[in-house]
Amino acid sequence: MALAGALAAACGSNTGRGGGGSGPALSQWYHQYGEPGTQQAVKRYAAAYKKADVTVQWRPGDYDRQTAAALLTDSGPDVFEVNGPLLDQIQGGQVADLTDVVAPVRSDFNQAVLAPKIWQDKIWGIPQTVDTQLLYYRKSLLKDAGVQPPQTVDALVDAAKKLTTSKVKGLFLGNDGGVGVLGGTPLFAAGLSLIGEDGKVGFDDPAAARVLAKIRQLYADKSLLLGAPTDWSDPAAFVQGLTAMQWSGLWALPQIKKALGDDFGVLPFPKDGTGGRPSVPVGAYASAVSARSRHKAAATAFAKWLWVDRTDFQQDFALSYGFHIPARLSLAKQAGQLQDGAAADAVRFATEHGYAEPLLWTTADRNAYQDALSRIIKDGANPESELKAVVRKVDAELQRVKKK
Repeated sequence: MALAGALAAACGSNTGRGGGGSGPALSQWYHQYGEPGTQQAVKRYAAAYKKADVTVQWRPGDYDRQTAAALLTDSGPDVFEVNGPLLDQIQGGQVADLTDVVAPVRSDFNQAVLAPKIWQDKIWGIPQTVDTQLLYYRKSLLKDAGVQPPQTVDALVDAAKKLTTSKVKGLFLGNDGGVGVLGGTPLFAAGLSLIGEDGKVGFDDPAAARVLAKIRQLYADKSLLLGAPTDWSDPAAFVQGLTAMQWSGLWALPQIKKALGDDFGVLPFPKDGTGGRPSVPVGAYASAVSARSRHKAAATAFAKWLWVDRTDFQQDFALSYGFHIPARLSLAKQAGQLQDGAAADAVRFATEHGYAEPLLWTTADRNAYQDALSRIIKDGANPESELKAVVRKVDAELQRVKKK
C-alpha cells in the first residue's frame, strides 16, 4: 500500500474521545488488537486522565506504515504504539526521549523487551505488555511413546520422530515448517545472537549452520505437521491431537488449558551444543511520544501516567482481555493468573531466557535471513553458504544504519 493510501485509509479508522480531561487535546494511536474488550479498555483509561483530553484512535490495516507516514506530518499522533521501525523514528528525530520517565522504575521492566527501546543510552519507548512463544507438549502422548520433554535440539529432533505416527505428527512449527515463526530462536539456542553486544553480526559462527541443519532434519524426517487447518499462532492442531508438540504463543495457553486440562506442559526452545542455552522469543509494543507533538510535555506526562504510574491499568491491559505478561516484573509476580502451572513456567522462561529482536535488526536483515531459512529448511540448501550471504547483508546494513 502506498503511503498516501495508508493515510487515506487511516482517516476512516474508529476514534473515541477521552472526554475526561480539560487540558490540551491529545491523540493516542493503537494498532488493532484482536482481543474483544481491548478497545473499550483503552478508551476507559484515556477517559480517566484528567490533565488532558485524550482521543483514542484504533488503527486497522498496516499500522507501522500508517504511523511512519503520519509522523512526518503535523497531523500525526501525540502518543502512539510502536513495535517495528523505532530505529528509523529515533534517527529521524520523530520520537521523544523518555529516559527520565522510565528511569525510576527501569530495573522493574523485563530487560529483554526494554533493550530494543534503547539507543545511545536513552529510552525511546515504554514497554506495555510482553508476548512470548513457547513449545507446548502433550504429556500423555510423550508418556505413551516413552519420550521425555526435550531439553536439547537433538532431543527435540529425536522426540518429534518418535512421536510421529500415521495419525499424529511429532511437531508443528507452522505450515511453512517454521520459516515464518522461528526467526533467530535457533541461533539463540546455539548460544549466538542476531546482533552481538559489540554491534556486529552475532551469528558468524559454525554453530549457526549446525543448529539450522537440525531444523532442516525435522523437515526431512517428515516429523513436522504441514498443511494444518490453522497456522502456528492458533492451538487448534495441538488441541485436536494432530501434533504431539506445537510451537505457539502464550496467548494460546488459556484455550489449551480449557481443552486439555493439565495434560500439557510448556518449554523454552531447547538449547543446542555445549555453548547453547534455552531460547524464548519475547516482544512488546511500546508507548512512544511524537517529537512533533504540539503538546509534547503533556503527551509525555500522559504516557508516564498510563504506562509507569497506573499499574492497575497495566495489569488490566495485559490480562483482562488477552493473555500477556505485564512488562513490569513486579506486576508479573503479582498477577494471579500467572502464579502456577504452565503460566508460571512461561513467566519464568520469559524472564530467565527471553530475547528480543535487537533495535539494529532491520527489515532488510529479517527478510534476508528468512529467505535463507526457507531455502535451508524446505529445499535442503547448504546452511554454511546460505548464512555467509546473510552475514554479508547484515554487516552492510549495520554499516548503513550506523552512518545515519
